[in-house]
Amino acid sequence: MLKLIRILLVLCCSILISVAGVFYALVRLRNPDCVGEIAYWYSKMHKLLGIKLIRRPYTGERQPAIYIANHQNNYDMVTISSMMPKKTVTIGKRSLIWIPFFGLVYWATGNIFINREKRSSAISTMTKVGEIIQQRQISIWMFPEGTRSRGRGLLPFKTGAFHTAISAGVPIIPIVCSTLHNKVDLNRWDNGTVICEELEPIDTSTYNRDNLKELIEHCHQVMQKRIEELDAEIEQLDK
Repeated sequence: MLKLIRILLVLCCSILISVAGVFYALVRLRNPDCVGEIAYWYSKMHKLLGIKLIRRPYTGERQPAIYIANHQNNYDMVTISSMMPKKTVTIGKRSLIWIPFFGLVYWATGNIFINREKRSSAISTMTKVGEIIQQRQISIWMFPEGTRSRGRGLLPFKTGAFHTAISAGVPIIPIVCSTLHNKVDLNRWDNGTVICEELEPIDTSTYNRDNLKELIEHCHQVMQKRIEELDAEIEQLDK
């Protein structure tokens, strides 16, 4: 019964947030701040799922950057989405626009679509992203794994985010969320603690195409290490 009630509540809230988000974004003419603000609205549903969410945003000065985050499952919408900074948009596959309600708000908030079926189109889009960052002084949020990990740990990273950071001359800022796999049971009232944390910026000025792999490996190691530390911390908190 609890599971059914939660599903209905989350569904209703998602629809309301999506509809309100579309109007809000259109009134503000697809202002890039809308993405983070509406993402934060979605994240408030963590309370409906019995999750205690601890957020640790970076307190330093903001600048255009490529934010990279671990992508675990559908619950990312109510956990790591809360960490979306202002003046930040995302890059998603074009098929997202067909998701009822969510697709419309995703478009209206000014996110960038790519066609993953056509490699030439995706590469062209990623090349333009660097120009957009500089022209509009915005940041880009990406999931470098390219797909949900679904309990398989931090998957290998694709190169797109790192190519874009180097070409735009901006830092990479990792954002990590503690492990969600098997964390949430909709029939359980209390689903424990989840921690989302923004890490220190990683300078990309000394990297290029020749040593791109080193940058990717470094970012992966930094994120993997911190996720393991957060999981250990949560184990103590939830005891």
